Amino acid sequence: MTSFLPILYSFRRCPYAIRARLAIAYSGIPVEIREVQLKQKPEQMLAISPKGTVPVLQLPDGKIIEESLGIMHWALAQHDPDNWLDVGEDSEKLIQWNDGDFKYYLDRYKYADRHPEFPESVYRSQAEIFLAELETKLSQNRYLGGSHFSKLDAAIFPFIRQFAAVDNPWFISSEYQYLNNWLNRLLVSALFVSVMVKYPVWNA
Repeated sequence: MTSFLPILYSFRRCPYAIRARLAIAYSGIPVEIREVQLKQKPEQMLAISPKGTVPVLQLPDGKIIEESLGIMHWALAQHDPDNWLDVGEDSEKLIQWNDGDFKYYLDRYKYADRHPEFPESVYRSQAEIFLAELETKLSQNRYLGGSHFSKLDAAIFPFIRQFAAVDNPWFISSEYQYLNNWLNRLLVSALFVSVMVKYPVWNA
């Protein structure tokens, strides 16, 4: 059966998929969400996106958007009532840092047993360089891009959530208290709660 809605192939806990779902839900665009099992990816998804990673957005006109930031920009271009796109000049640099060096060390911190070259503490201390930058920004403003929630917060928040979960007692008691407060506000936000609804694994 052909869907008349955009189709989003997603995995609930993936931070890339979370930020795509945040932008789509915020923009109010109806989509068909297809929850995938990463160990058994559906042929329909692989046919349109052979790289096999989520999220993937298939538009009704056949266009495919394979990157989470691309999906965010597509959604915000349709409808951006609270000016998520109105962010500071260094926002793209911060997102690139998040997706680059920070994600690199986050993965090694989270799975330190798979990367025995260094102890977990080394990976964490490298990731903390980024945390310190975010802490400085949040000590000056309520959100990363200024006084209002923006694309910058939505793009980075799922990765900080993942980082905090590795050793939550450490994170809570760390020096990053502005970051803690920011994270806790977003974790209980109606928007985040709405995009974390559990869907059954999709089958054709």
